[in-house]
Amino acid sequence: MPLKPPLPPRAADPLHGVTLEMAIEHLVERYGWSGLGDRIVVRCFTHEPSVSSSLKFLRRTPWARAKVESLYVHSVSHPRKTKLVPHGGETGLVAETAGKSSDG
Repeated sequence: MPLKPPLPPRAADPLHGVTLEMAIEHLVERYGWSGLGDRIVVRCFTHEPSVSSSLKFLRRTPWARAKVESLYVHSVSHPRKTKLVPHGGETGLVAETAGKSSDG
């Protein structure tokens, strides 16, 4: 009986082991609901957003789920070098460089 050649290694699936809920939570942590709604324009991200309402919508809407998964894969493969922190008032975020001090 001839031996079968070994299978070529598969490309790692970046979504393997990641639930839709985990992906949403990661994206909300990274971009916030407002930023997520700017990147993927669906009501569940822009009007009274919550993880549970987003899960319900995305499980029934394949095109929107595909966009969320794509953004998740992109955000995981391109980590931020700076951390966004709230800036004074209601508007805007400011980038804070990790480990840098402005005191000199």
